[in-house]
Amino acid sequence: MRGDKVVIESHHRRAAETLAELLLPRTAAATRRLVISIGGESGSGKSELARALADAFDRRGFRSVVLQQDDYFVYPPKTNALKRREETGWVGPGEVRLDRLDEDLNALRSGIDSIRKPLVFYDEDRIGQETLDASGARVAIVEGTYVTLLANVDARVFIERTFRETRDARILRAREAQDAFLEHVLQIEHEIIAPHRRLADVAIGADFSVKELVRES
Repeated sequence: MRGDKVVIESHHRRAAETLAELLLPRTAAATRRLVISIGGESGSGKSELARALADAFDRRGFRSVVLQQDDYFVYPPKTNALKRREETGWVGPGEVRLDRLDEDLNALRSGIDSIRKPLVFYDEDRIGQETLDASGARVAIVEGTYVTLLANVDARVFIERTFRETRDARILRAREAQDAFLEHVLQIEHEIIAPHRRLADVAIGADFSVKELVRES
């Protein structure tokens, strides 16, 4: 998404280094491009961890590309925020074209080196398109609130920080006014997203510690 503020700090890089080492054997052994998802609540550090993880893989000789769920919203961000105020029932996975995102991940997984994907221009509140060049990439990383639900993913990472723990990060990104309505929306998101942890392969704690999980059946 153009216009997004991503501030990568030392705890993001530490977690990314640990995560890269954990996933490196699987990445090296893969006969096709590996897809990793990073899910969690708003402001939990998904974008930062995704970028840091891509850097960590690059340093290990595995080129990576990053996709953002935010580019796949049905409506551009400011319009979507207004729609939420009109109808709180709009909040949830239905806000996102997860089917299109899954299709693009499937294409990358199958070895396609170039895809046309949506691109959000935040300041202009519009959705355009861009060509993503994945030539030479061994890893595709996708991050967003609901990406744990995607089908075409090989390893699912879930950040356990809740919206109550991410207020400072959300203020820094300054996407929306931090008012009572937004807190209500974030509570709705929390109730939807928190159960996704059971689908994850790796959990990132509130302190950005990394823990491999045994996925629930």
